[in-house]
Amino acid sequence: MEIESVIVTGANKGIGLEFVRQLVKLNKPPKYVFATYRSETSVQALKKIKDETERTEVLLIKMDIRILNDIEDARKAVEDKVGDKGLNLLINNAGVLKHEGFPEITEENLLFHFTTNTIGPVMVLKKMLPLLQKAATHKTIGMSVSRAAVINLSSTLGCISTVMDEIFKEFLVVMGYRVSKVALNMAMRIAACTIQDQGILVVNMCPGWVKTDMGTDRAFIEVSESVSAMMKTLPELNRTHHGSYLDRNGKVIPF
Repeated sequence: MEIESVIVTGANKGIGLEFVRQLVKLNKPPKYVFATYRSETSVQALKKIKDETERTEVLLIKMDIRILNDIEDARKAVEDKVGDKGLNLLINNAGVLKHEGFPEITEENLLFHFTTNTIGPVMVLKKMLPLLQKAATHKTIGMSVSRAAVINLSSTLGCISTVMDEIFKEFLVVMGYRVSKVALNMAMRIAACTIQDQGILVVNMCPGWVKTDMGTDRAFIEVSESVSAMMKTLPELNRTHHGSYLDRNGKVIPF
């Protein structure tokens, strides 16, 4: 997997931070890794990676994916570095989760999740699309993360087919999160169908139930294990996976 430029949203902690950590340690690491964060108080770990990395330029970008001006400023920062080579890989990782089920669910809770988990990633893709298009023009055959790709981090909880499964019943209390991930899956499949002739690969991926602030200590998978699996899957992705929803190991998830 040879990628010159990558942007990771929500890169200050959890899965996003681990993506940055593992990307810069590749045998052939990216020339640029753009790592976005929301708060200046949460970038210590990112700064440590930035300071210790020699072969990759790690650029920290403050961006709230709910704010269009932030996304546009991030696009400009990326474009200033990549120029006509464009952006090879967008990892839409940023997301939120708050507990609230039905009938307690509020409009505020639903909008909180939908704005961040669905609208945010779509707007990031929209703004970064011209840079992905530029990258895609440098290779004329096939689809791959080395050419131009978008990886959207979703969740098995965003599969309508799992709602009635006994194992998922305890997660009925995160209604807003689940609804927003269902919407993300649909939105990105529509995007995939719309740009399928432009050489830009679009894939949704579930990292598993990961031990993060969101996943809690009850989760089954360590962050490093989840991201390592996804990093192994990324080079295997091609046109046959376009618009698909996969687990971290590349297995198709019905949704």
